[in-house]
Parts: sequence; structure tokens; C-alpha cells
Amino acid sequence: MSEIKDDLHLPATFNRLAWSNLAAQSAEQIALAAAPIVAVLSLGVAEGATGLLQTALTAPFVLFAIPAGLLTDRISRRVLMAGAEALRAAALAAILLLIWSGWLKLSWLALLGFVAVCGTVAYSVAAPALVPSLVAPQLLPAANARIELARTVAFASGPALGGVLVGWVGAGPAFGFAAALSAIAVVLLAGIYEPARQPAARRHPLQEIREGASFVMHHALLRPVFITQFIFNTGWFVISAVFVPYAVRHLALSATGVGTTLAMYGIGMVVGALAATRVMKRLPFGTVIGLGPVCGFAAAGIMALTTVASTPLLAGLSFFLLGVGPILWVISTTTLRQSVTPPRLLGRVSAINILSYGARPLGSAIGAIVGGLYGAEACLYLAFAIFGAQAVVILLSPAVSLARQPEMVGDGQAASAC
Repeated sequence: MSEIKDDLHLPATFNRLAWSNLAAQSAEQIALAAAPIVAVLSLGVAEGATGLLQTALTAPFVLFAIPAGLLTDRISRRVLMAGAEALRAAALAAILLLIWSGWLKLSWLALLGFVAVCGTVAYSVAAPALVPSLVAPQLLPAANARIELARTVAFASGPALGGVLVGWVGAGPAFGFAAALSAIAVVLLAGIYEPARQPAARRHPLQEIREGASFVMHHALLRPVFITQFIFNTGWFVISAVFVPYAVRHLALSATGVGTTLAMYGIGMVVGALAATRVMKRLPFGTVIGLGPVCGFAAAGIMALTTVASTPLLAGLSFFLLGVGPILWVISTTTLRQSVTPPRLLGRVSAINILSYGARPLGSAIGAIVGGLYGAEACLYLAFAIFGAQAVVILLSPAVSLARQPEMVGDGQAASAC
């Protein structure tokens, strides 16, 4: 059965989720791009203040991923996602009203942006937990590829669209358009049929958090996946912290050249998402899991090679590999988590996975310190070593030995890989 034919067999209720995901992810990316532009051009804030704004727009992923995971396992996932999108739509509409009234201040922009991202967190945690109840187990790779393709398209086009909207029609319409996309996502979610789940016994929240964390950290397949992802994010943001000044100084790239090189990351993501289902049909499941970290290691090596052969072509190839490999990783490891995790734990396990994003500020801080003391070249060598570590972790794990997608685990079963 071809990739296209598999996609056609995805049920209509899942397709509503996929379209809602595209609308929601696009709303997020447009708003994230518009907020700092508005802060600088309309409010006249300086670099330090925009840094605080970015902190407000990223903090919810660390602060609320675990609470969102608890809610995901306690209530209807569809209802939670619809409520989260409605919250984001309301926050973005409030920013629009403040712009039109002339009352917008940085504090309001940061607060309402924070609220909007809280909606993003709840949606991001609940979506992977909802997918297995909407599609058959054998269609999980195709379903996750469809979800990631939507996210990738939004990631690649959303920032540019947000900037164009602010530049052409102003800040207000940009936030209004993002709010409308969130509202569309709510309407699409309202039409999804979610099978009823058996009510779980209510316990103290800390007990439930410990249960989810313990499941991940004691699972022979999920533990190395989490560790690998944490290390990968650290290395990726070490490179991100220094690449732009390095590209200008060492690779002699113009602003357009830097943008073109960075765009190879988005192109790689799209290629990876489009090819994922076919790749997962032709290669053993564990091999696909290993591809992402191995591509990351190769990409870091190619980027480090630019310190010797200073050509932007190598940098572009590096970013392409950093896009295509990790998308295969996300799709395959999401399918793995959905398969080996009891349904009652999916929300909390998804939340633990999102906590690996906490490595991003760590990587940025390491890049800033090492780059400041020893130069960008030292950061690229360090990133190569970090990416080597994450490749070793996953290649030594039993995950890469899986011949096929594991059988789905029910709530009454113990995970066989524990």
C-alpha cells in the first residue's frame, strides 16, 4: 500500500484534527513572529525588554507542561484542546483590541502572550494522546507524519507570514488573523468524535506526576529516547546561539545569505515529513528511530567542518540534515510512545517529553558563555561532541533494535520493555 493510499484511509475525524492542528500551529507561529516586531516597532522597546518578552512566550512550556499532562489524563482530550485554543483565541483578540484602542503596553503584550502560549502547551500535550484513539495502530506513523507535516508547514511559513502581515496591514490584523485561525481550530475540534475512556481513580496530583515520570525513566525504550532528545536540544541550541554572528564573520554571508542558509532547516523538515511514511515502511522501525540522532551528529560534524572549509554550502547542508533527520525522529518516537504507553498515562508521558525542551535555554546559555570566552568555532566543536553523545545514547539502546512498531499496550497491561 502506498504512502498516499495510507493517508487516504485516515478517518475523517482524524483529518479534522489534522486541519485543526494546521490552524492552531499557524496561529501560534504568526503570533510569535508578530509579538517582538510589535514590541520594537510600535512600543519602541530595547533588546533587553524583547528578551524578557521572549522569556514570557517560552516559560509556559516548562511551567505548565506537567499540569497539562494531568488534565489530559483526567478529562476529555478533545475538550481540553478546544478550550486551550479558545483561550489562545481570546488572548490574541484581546491584544488586537488593545492595539486598536491605543492601550497596548509591553506588560500587556507579555501577559496576554503568556496566556496564549499556555493554550499552545495544553494543545501540544493533548494532541499526541488523542491520536491513538482516532486511528488504527498500523496507521499511527501516517497519522503522526500528517500532524508533523502541518506543524512543519506552519513553522516554515508562519514567521514570514507574521512579518508580512505586520509590514503590510499592521499589527492589529496580524493578531486578528491569528485569533481567527485559533477560532477555526476550535470549530474543527468540536466536530471530532472522541471515544469514551474509562474514568481513572483520582489521586493526589504529585502521585500522578511521579507515576508518569517513573514510567518514562524506568522504561527501557522511553528512557534513552528522553535522554537523547534532551542532549539533542542542548547541542542544537549551542549552534543556534552562535550561528548568525559566525556566518557573517567567518562565512562572509549577507543577511539574505544567512536567511537562505537557515531556510534549509525548514526545507529539510518538510522533506522529512513528506517522506516519513514511506521511509517507515521500507526500513526497520528501530533504524528510523536511529536516523534522527545520526543525522544530527553528521550535521554537527559538517557544521564544524566549515571552520576549515568556510563555504556556506556546508552550512546549508548541515541545516538541511538538522531538519530532515529530527522530523523522522519525532514521528517515529511519537509512534513509539503511543504504542508502549498505557492510554491512561499518555498525557503525562507526553508532558514529560515536552519537558525535554528545557534543554533549549541550557544550550543557549552554554553557547553564549563558550562563544564569549573562546569564540564561535569552539561552540561548533562542542556541539559536535554533544551531538556525538546523543547518537551514542540512542545507538546503545534497545530502541534501535526494534524490527517493527511495538504492539499497542492497554491500560491493564504492563509495558513489556520495562
